[in-house]
Amino acid sequence: MSDTLGDLAENLGVLSPAAVRPRRVRLPWHLRLLEVFSAYLPVVLMSLLALGTWWLVKNTPVFEGERPPVPPRHEPDYTMTDFMVQRFAPDGAMRVQIEGVRMRHYPDNDTLEIDQPRIRAITPEGRVTVATARRALSNGDGSEVQLLGAAQVVREAYGKQEAVEFRGEFLHAFLNTEQVRSHLPVTVRRGATEVRADAMDYDNLSRIVDLKGRQRAVFAPPSRAPTK
Repeated sequence: MSDTLGDLAENLGVLSPAAVRPRRVRLPWHLRLLEVFSAYLPVVLMSLLALGTWWLVKNTPVFEGERPPVPPRHEPDYTMTDFMVQRFAPDGAMRVQIEGVRMRHYPDNDTLEIDQPRIRAITPEGRVTVATARRALSNGDGSEVQLLGAAQVVREAYGKQEAVEFRGEFLHAFLNTEQVRSHLPVTVRRGATEVRADAMDYDNLSRIVDLKGRQRAVFAPPSRAPTK
């Protein structure tokens, strides 16, 4: 019976499953390349995305927060040569005039260093004080001056007050309060009277001179009334 069915199937042209399997068509090379590229395209895109992310992270500046302010160094921010600086009161009257060969301004403590200074200060009442030295250190507005080397401060005569002169290697002048101090030997001259001391504090407003250390004075003889 089985032989009869096999012969019948063969006569009818029925094929076995192995015989009906389709043949694989070989694609051209450019189509095969496109197929491979399409298969790996997601991997390539992910790699490019990862590479771009890494580059952005590496080149993005890092926010470090606010850095603590760096204190300014003691260096001049500007200099002036053969200069003259004047400061005026709100009413327009001149209060301080500073001249010198060279001036350096230090921004860290707002001070002036002046070579061969000549400082002229005028009080609101009109009293004039002139200070000179080989070198001077002054605050920003010129109201406090340290005179170094051949220092001289002269408070000019005013009204019935005689001129007073101070000389020494160091003088510390407070021009607004009309005070002069020195911890080094100083000479004070008023009219024909001259006093020398190891140190001194002078306050013109209170009319007090505090002489310290060894002292030596030369007093002018009293003037005699003319005889008739």
